[in-house]
Amino acid sequence: SGLAQCGCWGCFDEFNRIDVAVLSVVAVQIMTIQAALREEKEKFMFEERMISLKKTCAVFITMNPGYAGRSELPDNLKALFRPVAMMVPDLAMIMEIMLVSEGYKDFKVLAKKMYTLYMMMMQQMSKQCHYDFGLRNIKSVLGCAGALKRKEPEMPEQILLMRAINDMNAPKWVSQDVPLYQALLGDIFPGCELPIPDYGKLEETINQVLVEFGCQRVAHSIAKCISIYETKITRHGNMLVGGTLGGKSVCWRTLAKAKTLLKASGQEGMEKVVHQIINPKSITMNELYGAYDLATMEWTDGVLSSIMRVMCQDEKSDEKWLLLDGPVDTLWIESMNTVLDD
Repeated sequence: SGLAQCGCWGCFDEFNRIDVAVLSVVAVQIMTIQAALREEKEKFMFEERMISLKKTCAVFITMNPGYAGRSELPDNLKALFRPVAMMVPDLAMIMEIMLVSEGYKDFKVLAKKMYTLYMMMMQQMSKQCHYDFGLRNIKSVLGCAGALKRKEPEMPEQILLMRAINDMNAPKWVSQDVPLYQALLGDIFPGCELPIPDYGKLEETINQVLVEFGCQRVAHSIAKCISIYETKITRHGNMLVGGTLGGKSVCWRTLAKAKTLLKASGQEGMEKVVHQIINPKSITMNELYGAYDLATMEWTDGVLSSIMRVMCQDEKSDEKWLLLDGPVDTLWIESMNTVLDD
């Protein structure tokens, strides 16, 4: 009714994630609006209320057919929309445009190198469910490359792009793909050496925290803590993937404690970490995100939404980490789409 009255366009993203029963109700509502538009009415009856209608209003939907956790659109709803098929974007051209917009002078050559590297990684690396060579990953890498360019404008552009690709991708490769990745990077950027960053104080504190926790100081665990730290700088949503007892909890807890200790000692660029843990599979979707009570039409906050609200209202400079500790599936993670997106 809001769209009809203010005359704006509305786009319902991932529309076929809604239950079929609800979709049918939406179909009736859209049909009512479209009928009123065809008859060029200024007022019409919508759900037993007379409301005004501006003829500029329109409804669009996006959907991803044949995907887990999605339902088929009912026929009465399909008839109301004209389908528009989308095609795979031209990644090479997008890379060029984004590099030039980020201030890179040698954008044509660098875009070609990056496109070739991504195509080769896609074809030659092992197939892992957490690998992503799509547009979202590319956009994040190029955003990071732009930030590096502004921070160090005198540095050669090849080195900057190579660093951005490495920083955003290296932490997620499984061990058997690392030699292949390094070989591909060396072939695409010949003669370029990645500068090794110095994390002296952070590494020192991570070692100290591991001893405090009664853990062994394994070089791999320390490297993973630093990888989480690097990834966290460029992304607000991160996922730690690995088997049970793989050391995921130890890594994030160690980093959180290390950052808190460094902040207490007055280290610049570090903040105290406050964290909350939720197991998303231990409660229902309504209990997790909140729901409308159809009888009273009142909204009840879910566990995640109420914690999120408290964290957002807290104006202290502390880092707030909300950890969803449990198996990831489309049913609960899909609702985080907008939060995790750029």
